Amino acid sequence: MSDLFGQKAAGAAKSDYTAKDIEVLEGLEPVRKRPAMYIGGTDEKAMHHLVAEVLDNSMDEAVAGHANRIDIRLEAGNIVAIKDNGRGIPTDPHPKFPELSALEVIFTTLHSGGKFNSNVYETSGGLHGVGISVVNALSEMVEVQVARSRQAWRQSFSQGKATSPLTADEGLTNWRGTIVRFKPDPEIFGDISFKPSTLYQMAKSKAYLFKGVEINWWCDPSLLSENSTVPQSAKLHYPKGLEDFLQAAVADQETFADDIFAGEAVFAGGSGKVEWAITWLTAPGEEGWYATFCNTVPTPQGGTHESGFRQAITRSLKEYAERIGNRRVGQITADDVCGSAAIVLSCFISQPQFQGQTKEKLVSVEATKLVDTAVKDRFDHWLGSYPQHASALLEHILYRVDERLRRRQAKEVARASATKRLRLPGKLADCTSNDADQCEIFLVEGDSAGGSAKQARNRNTQAILPLRGKILNVASASLDKMRANQEISDLGLALGCGFGRDCKPEKLRYGKVVIMTDADVDGAHIASLLLTFFFREMRPIIDNGNVYLAQPPLYRITHGGKTVYAQNDVEKDRLIKANFKNAAKVDVGRFKGLGEMLPAQLRDTTMNPEKRTLQRVVILPDEELENFVDRLMGKNPEARYNFIYENASLVDDVDL
Repeated sequence: MSDLFGQKAAGAAKSDYTAKDIEVLEGLEPVRKRPAMYIGGTDEKAMHHLVAEVLDNSMDEAVAGHANRIDIRLEAGNIVAIKDNGRGIPTDPHPKFPELSALEVIFTTLHSGGKFNSNVYETSGGLHGVGISVVNALSEMVEVQVARSRQAWRQSFSQGKATSPLTADEGLTNWRGTIVRFKPDPEIFGDISFKPSTLYQMAKSKAYLFKGVEINWWCDPSLLSENSTVPQSAKLHYPKGLEDFLQAAVADQETFADDIFAGEAVFAGGSGKVEWAITWLTAPGEEGWYATFCNTVPTPQGGTHESGFRQAITRSLKEYAERIGNRRVGQITADDVCGSAAIVLSCFISQPQFQGQTKEKLVSVEATKLVDTAVKDRFDHWLGSYPQHASALLEHILYRVDERLRRRQAKEVARASATKRLRLPGKLADCTSNDADQCEIFLVEGDSAGGSAKQARNRNTQAILPLRGKILNVASASLDKMRANQEISDLGLALGCGFGRDCKPEKLRYGKVVIMTDADVDGAHIASLLLTFFFREMRPIIDNGNVYLAQPPLYRITHGGKTVYAQNDVEKDRLIKANFKNAAKVDVGRFKGLGEMLPAQLRDTTMNPEKRTLQRVVILPDEELENFVDRLMGKNPEARYNFIYENASLVDDVDL
């Protein structure tokens, strides 16, 4: 037999496929057959999700204004009990299934519940009516107690089926609400047990999310280890809600201001509301984080509400920067603004759309605009009301911009080093050895000094990079100018270790980076500029002991066939007295620069490891060092003038 393409049908010899092979799963059998479709799997995370489903129902009652207390208990035997003082699950016969109570329908039928009707819950975490029925289907034991109109009812279930009828307790009761007590089925989850720490954090999160609710936690003492930080019992109530959440989360971290920008706003048209708390972390290398929720359901993958919040904060801050005339506003991105922020965001909307039953990402399109509009107005007002905070925040964000651009430049340099190793900076005379520990690079001023150094070097281990005049002062230049500067680009490419936070000493191509400039005032200035660059952009290689200063001579002293070299006037006078005893015909020659020295002289005095003197650059512990560099090399000339004025008396002589 052939198919439509004339090919012989495969599997003709296999058994027939008939109607009897079609399996129909009834009731909650699909849940037990494919639990991953409903709770994401059968692992520890999925089992704890069962508790979240039950707890979310109680939280929906609280958010709707019908409950203000929830109890959660972790009992021995891997049993969890959750109680609320809400309205209680209806127990009267269901109109569509008159032989069953509404309670039994809710616990044994998929897509049943009160969350489809906005008259019952304006906002809720449950959407599809499958949460509590899934818990029932995947539990070995479920016990439900309900109190309504002073009458208490109870019913038990197992593996999705009722094991007892709905029964009314005798007498009247003074409590109201719902108690759900259940034990996950070992046939589904194996020997996995609930973790007290996970459930306690879940309870705390819910209490933070709705400041009008009190959540009481209790755990069987036998389930807590001796060093456990989880209390046996606790009352969780946080009057400031998300602000309390954020303050506790960043208590041990550095933030740019003590005040947290927190608040809440009702959406236009009264279709829900949003609450938020945000601060910025300022410790070096500290990255921000998000904790987002919709209708008290955690959304670890974010979603449209998170996008709206990022959009609002970014637009508001950029508009503030424009108002005060900051020209770098065009460089700011949402990642710069929120990348170091600690953010807690919670929105309440009717009929939200989530990605998947586990609700880890909000995909409701309208949430972006609703959150954006509500938050931006408040943040505009906050920035205007606290100008000092606003200015400090903008400075912090611009620092983040600089760091991002530095990382991009470092990646470009690293990529060029890896893919175009043979095309290193054109003026670099590289050494032949590939052993970084044995290699050293000399940074010299100009082609003339570079020519002498290239002739004086040991080609096997010594590289020469001539720099054109005085390099850019990175302490007073913008990052754009630094990135566009050819000398700095060549220097970064030659060293190959990256800039800023991405500077990695282990990637440095040379064990020694030697700054070799003329032994005069101009040479000292160039050395200062290079040291400022290394301090600001490559400090790890200084800390690692890779940066040195060469000590070329300023004077050559000759008499009677004997020659010595002096680095300065004091040493010149001392050597003349010590070596020539004030002879009348001592020839003292002053080098105009390294380029004026013969290669043999440069080699013997400055570059030969056996004869030279190098000064290793070391940064001493000093909290004021950063400010000191800013004063001497930064944008404020008045600070330099004051420094010179205050220290002028320390200068004994000036050689003009």
